[in-house]
Amino acid sequence: MPEIIVKYEDKVIERVVTEKKRISIGRTADNDIVLDNLGVSRRHAQMEFNPDSAVIIDNESLNGTFVNSRKVTEEILKDDDQITIGKFNLIYHKNAERSSNLTDMDGTMVLRTKKQKELLERDQKARELVEKSGCSVLLGLENVNKKKFYLDRDLITLGKSKFVDIGVKGFFLSRIQAKIVRENDNFFLLNLGRKNKTKVNGASIRRERLKNDDLVQVGRSVFRFVEGNK
Repeated sequence: MPEIIVKYEDKVIERVVTEKKRISIGRTADNDIVLDNLGVSRRHAQMEFNPDSAVIIDNESLNGTFVNSRKVTEEILKDDDQITIGKFNLIYHKNAERSSNLTDMDGTMVLRTKKQKELLERDQKARELVEKSGCSVLLGLENVNKKKFYLDRDLITLGKSKFVDIGVKGFFLSRIQAKIVRENDNFFLLNLGRKNKTKVNGASIRRERLKNDDLVQVGRSVFRFVEGNK
């Protein structure tokens, strides 16, 4: 039977062993593999199995499906292939043995971990936050003077000036170090000041489209981007 190992930030959060010929992957609870994160579409992708192989099919998702870092619409899987959906990595194994620790659900067995429970609780809070605010939000994590910044305008500035929308901390920063602009329901982070002082997920950027759960760092201030419902 095929096995899919679900990882988040290199930690195994779920193991799925299935006897089905087709399974669905997405954000909502009616999927066989639930990736409960706003960066994942409701019905993001599906996998189809036959005796000799498996196929991953993207369901025209918003953020795409990747196999071994290559964006695909439909791909025949090989043993140990890595499927990336949002911030999750799914490792495909052609064969797996049944385990008594797995819960059988209509031919699909799932082993969940404490990490998966924590993710579900965190994303539930994120959904409640954006539903209440009606917009995307930056959550302040480190070296910030507020815990929530609502992205309810087309332009938000970040820097050390008194007149910016979001003040940040750190040495050698420009008065206006970065800005967030909204374009067609997407938010982009742009570096305006000193190089290497504006980062997304640890990498310096000049212009980057923000995706749900991205870590944004300007100087020493760190935020988490929570995407509003589109």
